[in-house]
Amino acid sequence: MALWSSTAAFTVCFAAWTIFSIIGIQAKRDLGLSEFQFGLLVGTPILTGSLVRLVLGIWADQHGGRLVFTGVMLAAAAATYLLSHAYSYETFLLAALGVGIAGGSFSVGVAYVSKWFPPEKQGTALGIFGAGNVGSAVTKFLAPTVMVAFGWQMVAQLWALGLLVAAIAFYATTRDDPDLARRRVEGTKPESFTAMLEPLRNVQVWRFSLYYFFVFGGFVALALWLPRYVIETYGFSIQTAGLIGAAYSVPGSIFRAYGGVLSDRYGARRIMYWTFGVAVACTFLLSYPPTDYVVQGIGGPLRFRIETGVWGFIVLVFVLGFFMSLGKAAVYKHIPVYYPGRVGAVGGIVGLIGGLGGFILPLAFGLLNDLTGIRQSCFMLLFAVALISLVWMHVSVRQMERQAAAPLLKALPELPEMQPIHGPAQQGALAGRAIEDWQPEDADFWARRGRAVARRNLWVSIPCLFLSFAVWMVWSVVVAKLPAAGFRFSTDQLFWLAALPGLSGATLRIFYSFMPAIFGGRLWTTLSTWSLMIPALGIGWAVQDATTPYWMFLALALLCGFGGGNFASSMANIAFFFPKREKGNALALNAGLGNLGVSAVQVAVPIAVSLGMFGAMAGGPQVTPQGGQIWLQNAGLIWMPLIALAAFAAWFRMDDLAAMKASFADQAVIFRRRHNWIMCWLYTGTFGSFIGFSAGFPLLARTEFPAVDALSLAFLGPLVGALARSMTGWVSDRWGGGRVTFWVFTGMVLGTLGVIHFLGAKQEPGAFIGFFASFLVLFTLTGIGNASTFQMIPAIMGREMSRLMPDATAAARRAQGERESAAIIGFTSAIAAFGAFFVPKAYGSAIALTGTPIAALYAFAGFYLTCIALTWAIYTRKGGLLHDIERAPRAAAIQPAA
Repeated sequence: MALWSSTAAFTVCFAAWTIFSIIGIQAKRDLGLSEFQFGLLVGTPILTGSLVRLVLGIWADQHGGRLVFTGVMLAAAAATYLLSHAYSYETFLLAALGVGIAGGSFSVGVAYVSKWFPPEKQGTALGIFGAGNVGSAVTKFLAPTVMVAFGWQMVAQLWALGLLVAAIAFYATTRDDPDLARRRVEGTKPESFTAMLEPLRNVQVWRFSLYYFFVFGGFVALALWLPRYVIETYGFSIQTAGLIGAAYSVPGSIFRAYGGVLSDRYGARRIMYWTFGVAVACTFLLSYPPTDYVVQGIGGPLRFRIETGVWGFIVLVFVLGFFMSLGKAAVYKHIPVYYPGRVGAVGGIVGLIGGLGGFILPLAFGLLNDLTGIRQSCFMLLFAVALISLVWMHVSVRQMERQAAAPLLKALPELPEMQPIHGPAQQGALAGRAIEDWQPEDADFWARRGRAVARRNLWVSIPCLFLSFAVWMVWSVVVAKLPAAGFRFSTDQLFWLAALPGLSGATLRIFYSFMPAIFGGRLWTTLSTWSLMIPALGIGWAVQDATTPYWMFLALALLCGFGGGNFASSMANIAFFFPKREKGNALALNAGLGNLGVSAVQVAVPIAVSLGMFGAMAGGPQVTPQGGQIWLQNAGLIWMPLIALAAFAAWFRMDDLAAMKASFADQAVIFRRRHNWIMCWLYTGTFGSFIGFSAGFPLLARTEFPAVDALSLAFLGPLVGALARSMTGWVSDRWGGGRVTFWVFTGMVLGTLGVIHFLGAKQEPGAFIGFFASFLVLFTLTGIGNASTFQMIPAIMGREMSRLMPDATAAARRAQGERESAAIIGFTSAIAAFGAFFVPKAYGSAIALTGTPIAALYAFAGFYLTCIALTWAIYTRKGGLLHDIERAPRAAAIQPAA
């Protein structure tokens, strides 16, 4: 009875949770909402329902699902009734937050139902419970009819009544789960909230979350989006669109139960492979926009059109929904088997991330529509998520298999045809060799061999990183020149183009930070340097035609992020080569001289685009509105020969270190370290500001001071920042990174206030000089802070290893500290790089909302104040982690942790 009552209750909750998929359409019409506003309204209940899942799941484990489930339905009923009194966009959003509580019922039901069934039947049981997703179809079947006949307010009131009745019926027909009943008999208290969160440290929990982000989040997003999509794409009425959405949701929900049966019978992994494989194929076909082709045939032009018709679309969407439902059951099959005592917590976080997919994806769909003008862009995004999930799952499975078979694999020859003559003498003879003996902390080893090898790798790494920054930031100059080349993009569109390389580069850094330890520093540096050819060549091609669509520029802006991603892997790689006493300076040189690529772009590109240096081979010039000529394609083409030289140098002159080798799972321990997250925050304040100011300054200066040729001076900011970083690493080695960081942030607050002052007085004589000088101060301080924060990380982890590994040898602690420091350096650089997106976007948003960027600058100053507080409270005050280290005599301070 528990299963069927829970399924019925979840169906009603899901119907209420997706109510905005129908009444949101009417609200869009009545309130004149934009695409983004509509996406936010539809997604807000999904956000609330997702965020509360973790807490509600844990409460269900602690206090019993029967009580918590009933409380959830009563709260959702009250919020849904109040929705009928909404009268503006703001009140709709407020009501949507309350309605979203209904979505939290999923994690409660999973925790409650799983306790009634043995492991071999839990896949089927949870699949049946999950079929309550069919509540979305109930809304799409009934809500349009009720809304047309009585108005949308009646829909909200009837759905609220349904929740109230369901709550009473559920409580009356169920009883407490066996675990809760046993605890009451024994008088045992439930485990603490913190103990319930323990499994969330495991990487596989987050991998399952990504899978569920697609299979559930994608399903919910499409359930919300399909009615509007088919109305605008195929011209259906709202009643017909609701029926199509319901027809998608019904089988897509009911077959979740079948997915549980298949997972019990054939294994969850096989079902997940089928899910993601079919999803990749379906979303690829759905992504293709209607396209007209003209082929120059022998007898003249041949014209044809490729378009997904309405029936083909419906079939593909239904197949996609069917396999998404199988995948939802397959993901949750694992949780009660592997985490029987933590189903609420683990199921809650997986459900939370999946539910966030239902919030984020509709927003992204609307945003992509606004940016690209292509309705099929929503399926392009789903294709990318499905492909990433499939690849990550397959790589993880193969890695597990290789680890299990490692001894056998090492004994095999390099090629199968060598098997007959392969013997012990040949084993490993042709394999790549990494440096096995690497002891940089040993003074004799360092003087005899280590310093020469480390410096050789450093001086090859620097030009590779220099070019990476050049390609990453070339877009900031290209964007400022696009209007002169005949492209008619709005100011907001230009700020988006300036911001997107930062977004993609920061996202790639998250993955790149772990790559040197997985693939080896030499191989990864070579491959990542070659990857810069793609955006460089793409820019050279796209800017020659003023009719190139905006979405193509969006794609190229994202591809420029390859350069941003390289920083994380470069720093993680170089960190392994140097001893602690020289690590701060080495990292400062690598990063600081690499950062010079930013200023090099802003010096070289304006000169290069004014010259036809490649002749007819590179294409003709673009004519400016003033009648002049520019060769904007040179902005990308000038870097291509240098990229090739750097990539060859990396392959032939760099080394791999055996001590660096580690799997992602080995490195993922950093996600448990609180100092990793604190340093992410602080490094965002330094490097995030540096790269964000670099990306946004040219366009900001042109917008605020149009009478000044700021582009000719823009290179000075990144230049002084890069030089400050490369030349001040020794300051942090000498005085301590924590102390330097504290004073850097203090100065940055004052520098930001200076920028605000001169922007407020921009009509006064000399305002630009003060504005520019304040920014130069900020750039200088970010450079110093970039070096000091990175110097802090090895010192922090060296100190922490004594606490974390009290029984390990000094060598083991040192090795683990080096490994974690390198991973943290890479990961913090990834998080901080989002500044290249958020700083320009903050300028653009502040200007759009208030007419001036001053609000964004005040927000930056407030952020720097939090950095000052964190640095002092955790690291530099008396009793702080680094206080004694940084105030000890230098000879003692540089000793490795024992």
